[in-house]
Amino acid sequence: MSPKKSTTTGLAAIDPTIALDVIAAASDIAIGIDSQGTITHLKLSNDQLPLHKTSDWIGQQWNRVVTTESAIKVDELIADAVNDQPIRWRHINYPSTQGADVPILCSAIQIGTNGQIVAFGRDLRNMASLQQRLVEAHQAMERDYLRMRHMETRYRLLFELASEAVLIVDPNQERILEANPAASKILGTAVKRLVGRGLRESLPESQRHAVEDLLSRVRSTGDADSCVITGDAAGEEVAISASLFRQESGALFLVRLAPSRIPAVTDTPGSQYSVMLDVLEHSPDGFVVTDPAGKILSCNHAFIEMVHLAKREQVLSRQLSDWLGRSDVDLSVLIANIQQRGAVRLFATMLRGTSGADLEVEISGVSVKSGGMPCLGFSVREVGQRLGTERPTLNQLPRTADQLVELVGRVPLQEIVSETADLIEKLCIEAALRLTRDNRASAAEMLGLSRQSLYVKLRRYNIGEVTDRSKK
Repeated sequence: MSPKKSTTTGLAAIDPTIALDVIAAASDIAIGIDSQGTITHLKLSNDQLPLHKTSDWIGQQWNRVVTTESAIKVDELIADAVNDQPIRWRHINYPSTQGADVPILCSAIQIGTNGQIVAFGRDLRNMASLQQRLVEAHQAMERDYLRMRHMETRYRLLFELASEAVLIVDPNQERILEANPAASKILGTAVKRLVGRGLRESLPESQRHAVEDLLSRVRSTGDADSCVITGDAAGEEVAISASLFRQESGALFLVRLAPSRIPAVTDTPGSQYSVMLDVLEHSPDGFVVTDPAGKILSCNHAFIEMVHLAKREQVLSRQLSDWLGRSDVDLSVLIANIQQRGAVRLFATMLRGTSGADLEVEISGVSVKSGGMPCLGFSVREVGQRLGTERPTLNQLPRTADQLVELVGRVPLQEIVSETADLIEKLCIEAALRLTRDNRASAAEMLGLSRQSLYVKLRRYNIGEVTDRSKK
């Protein structure tokens, strides 16, 4: 006897109703169908199936309770069951009470000897939801990939076109992984030849020890002062700085190269440009040259003393905002005004030294081009001694709006607002006393204060004398 016939004989002895209950317990839905495809029984094990009008299914054709495109699949399942064909599964869609069709994976077998068929199935909504999420995740990954490709393209263009010389260096082997054309120009070596070479091998032998010390300090502390080396291209001094940044593969060195001074048109002894440089270097006012973003390219000795540093190398390649009173705010205002007007005069701010001491200064700036390279020049003049006590401080209550304006930039806004409230209160009390001819009781009533509160404020602002007679 074949296995198929053995199965049929075994199932023939099972009561169709019992078989329906057993199958329903192991599936989400079980349907009893006669040989003509008419539904005779219905069992739902999954109460969450949003099937449309299941109460009307009994007596209907199975292919009439499914969606139109699934009717032919139902007919095929019935035919397979009647002809005792091997079981196969079909995706059947049922109308739903919630809008979207309910997908169910169905199969059918013949039970008993009277042609009774049992169809059973499992809810595919979770699987469909999972597939939808997979599709959405795949689409999101595709979008992220395209976005990253576009970002990589933009940053690659910035890297290649940047005027600042940049090297990406492997911190372990100290080999150059990437170099931009600006670095190639400074080092006097083509980009293709720089990539893969050791950083020290790309520098003059006499300069390698200084660079090695710089990288060692950065490797141990994460930051270090820049050092000045002599480049290969034209024997010019170059300020080199380095910092660590991390990628998925690990840490990398970002090495930046910049001319230590602005190239002069001519620097021969006795020339007008040489004389001008000497004057600026020995000027009592600070003088700083930066790139358009505010990174210091050169400075004179006076500025180095103002920020309480010992060497020019400690200043080069740093941001001017590192020493300004309001940091990036002041520098942004200066650069914006220079870009709009070409120059700015007597911008009041504070210069913060490395030791913590503050200087009141006035900064004037101008935008120029030197050797085809745009740069900004700033003159920094100390004005604290000249101003003396002319400008108000928080220890001296301002009397006018002009005096309050003078505090902007030198005192936090919160303190200015507090002082403004005190000024208004004092002026109102003085006005009330004048109107009442120094009658404190009437002044208190006019101001909506108690006498005691008025006396407290008179003492606070040192307005007149509160005599024993006035208290009576």
